[in-house]
Amino acid sequence: MPPFDLPEGDPFGPHNLPYGVFSLPGSTERTVGVRLGGHVLDAGAAARALGSPHAGLLASPTLDPLLAAGRTTWSQVRRALTEWVTDPAHRPTVEPLFHPLSDVTLHLPFQVADYVDFYSSEHHARNAGAIFRPDAGDVLLPNWKHLPIGYHGRAGTVVVSGTDVVRPSGQRKAPDEPAPVFGPSVRLDIEAEVGFVVGVPSRQGSPVALADFREHVFGLCLLNDWSARDLQAWEYVPLGPFLAKSFATSVSAWITPLEALESARVAPPERTHPLLPYLDDAAAEPGGYDLRISVTLNGQVISDPPFSTMYWTAAQQLAHLTVNGASLRTGDLYGSGTVSGPHPHERGSLLELTWNGRDPLELPDGKRTFLEDGDVVTLSAWAPGPDGTRVGLGEVTGQVSGQVSGQVTAG
Repeated sequence: MPPFDLPEGDPFGPHNLPYGVFSLPGSTERTVGVRLGGHVLDAGAAARALGSPHAGLLASPTLDPLLAAGRTTWSQVRRALTEWVTDPAHRPTVEPLFHPLSDVTLHLPFQVADYVDFYSSEHHARNAGAIFRPDAGDVLLPNWKHLPIGYHGRAGTVVVSGTDVVRPSGQRKAPDEPAPVFGPSVRLDIEAEVGFVVGVPSRQGSPVALADFREHVFGLCLLNDWSARDLQAWEYVPLGPFLAKSFATSVSAWITPLEALESARVAPPERTHPLLPYLDDAAAEPGGYDLRISVTLNGQVISDPPFSTMYWTAAQQLAHLTVNGASLRTGDLYGSGTVSGPHPHERGSLLELTWNGRDPLELPDGKRTFLEDGDVVTLSAWAPGPDGTRVGLGEVTGQVSGQVSGQVTAG
């Protein structure tokens, strides 16, 4: 099918145009691509052929130069791309520059400079609190409604969708065991999240205000922050997750620009506690996004987490991340935290879906409490677009492979 002949309602139509990086068969050369339906446009080649002043940005092997170029340039490039794929006058030039998605290899689209993960769904936080602190008067910790909780992850183990996830090994200790043991995780989990990609850096010592969110953040993608719950339970006191989450974080190969999601912006949930001025968004533009996420395990839908329920917005997360003077770099990535809704079928982790293993999921291929070797997890999503359209987000998928072989040795 020619690239311009899209089915009616295609969520990857000209109203979307997410960015990625691809290579052709037999080539190691990478270049920026833009998705249209089931095809990818060689954006750099199109820019050169049409004499675009942005050809240099789009001919790069990563999105990094485009990310760093800033919001004005982002808008100019998006307008140009929209014209190239919708104006019939450009078809003879750009049509030969499309490639079927099935013919290309997709790569991690930007160099991850730093990675931060948040904990911003009240439903997820309450579920986790009820599981681990069932006798607490309030399962939310006292600070939760006052600031976005987060921790630093590991940028070097962020991987693109389709990369196998090796079952991690580490220390674990059950409450009734006298001492910890070393071995592969037996409670491997997922976290359905949304990742936000920073484009324009900031100067160290200069916090980024709520109103400047879209001056710095280029776009978003789906993100799966794989988690080893048994390792986490033993290691996280008092400093938080470490080996339980540093082994792999999967992101989509496609970054959806924020401009494509204007119709999906919504107000966040009602605030129940007064916020300090740097986080107070009462008079700000709507900071939430209406993203409809689905989680499948071995092809079976197990959850539909709604991102619109997230208590803390991406703008508040960025403001808190930088309020101490921490600087942003091009390629910084921060995760929303597990997305969970108020209903059981909207929980974004197996920890919640199975209530820490108490209530196994019934799947066509057997019961599951946590992930088994060979399991394939896929996150997909869409958002409302202009004029009743849907904006598709690139899926993120990963298959669990066997554990890391052998013990750590000296020397």
